[in-house]
Parts: sequence; C-alpha cells; structure tokens
Amino acid sequence: MDRRIERSRQMIMQAFIELLEEQDFEKITIQGIADRANVNRGTIYLHFTDKYDLLEQSVETYLMMLVDSCLQEEGAAELSRDLLIRAFTYLKEHASIYRVLMTNKGIPTFRHRMTQIIKGNITVVVNYMNLETGIHRDVMAQFLSISVTGLIEWWIVESMPYTPEEMVEQMTKILEARLQLW
Repeated sequence: MDRRIERSRQMIMQAFIELLEEQDFEKITIQGIADRANVNRGTIYLHFTDKYDLLEQSVETYLMMLVDSCLQEEGAAELSRDLLIRAFTYLKEHASIYRVLMTNKGIPTFRHRMTQIIKGNITVVVNYMNLETGIHRDVMAQFLSISVTGLIEWWIVESMPYTPEEMVEQMTKILEARLQLW
C-alpha cells in the first residue's frame, strides 16, 4: 500500500480512537473524525464506508497488530509463556489505545473479537489437556478465554500494576491451581 494512503488511514483511525476516549460512539461524526485527523470528509470516505466500517476496520487492525506483536520471527503462534509476555508487553506499550478499545462501554466489538482470538488459542491447548473432571472441552475453553480477556481488561484499567512477566506468572499459577482443584 502507498505510504500516503497508509498514513492517512492511520491518522483517521488514531483520530477515531481519540474521539472514542472522549465520547460515546453514537456521538462521533465523520466530520468530527475529519477535523481531528486534519483531513477532509472525502478522504475518510475513500478509506471507510461509514463510521461503523471505520470501527470494524480499527478493531481488526489493532487486533492484528497485537497478534503480530506476539508471533515469533518464524511465525509460530504456539501458546507459550514468551508469547504471553510479548502480548502483555505490547499492550503495556500501547495501553492508551487498548484501554479505549477494551473499555468503551458502547462498543463490545473489540472485547468480543479479542475473546474469540484468545479462545482459538486456548482451544488448541485445552484439546491436549487431560480433562478427567467431566468438564467439556468447549466449556473449558470458553471459561478460560473470558477469564483471560477479563484479566487483561482489569490490568489495563488498573494502569498495569504488575509487569508483563508478573501477570503471566500469576495467570499460570491461577490456571495451575484451577486445574488442580478440578
């Protein structure tokens, strides 16, 4: 993609996120986004159909940036301690954006999509677990994915009171303790 086009898209998405931090989604207008991004309305419509399309594309873009930050150089996405530390580190470095996306009350889209991505990774792990407790694998995956998403949201909202390494260590301990209880 042409650098100017990519830069315009980034400026528009950044302006949109800034406005989401200040006001409800329903009150945001294309003109408000254009003013904040210092572009004209037509430029926004070259990239996005409307503010709903902008929301969807922003959610997908920021989720893919988070996912990409976790991948090892070889591209392996195996759920591991290192992957989780990279995820928490990336979230910490970009906390202002992810705080808005995860906590904006009128927009559950980001949180929902993030939970789906986490569930996909957790499902792979759960399928290899020895569940002698009678818990269905899909129920376990759903429970854990919602728990992890909620923990990430809490960590971001509370201004990251623990380092990424401490969060991964705590999550590991919780999961180990939880599995031993069952």
